[in-house]
Amino acid sequence: MQAQHTQELFDKISRLPPEKVAVVEDFVEFLGHRGQDDNLVRAASALSEKSFQQAWDNQEDAEYDNL
Repeated sequence: MQAQHTQELFDKISRLPPEKVAVVEDFVEFLGHRGQDDNLVRAASALSEKSFQQAWDNQEDAEYDNL
């Protein structure tokens, strides 16, 4: 089933004019990088938690912990 779907998609792309094929290629690359970008954001957030821990854990802002 997957191979048939892949072939149908390939056939559709091969019928497109070159400028549209370029758009499809850009979009496929975007989809591939999108997950990598999410991982980068999560990693950066995790690394910054220690830096912000003192600012987050204080009595003045304790009320916000309940939101």
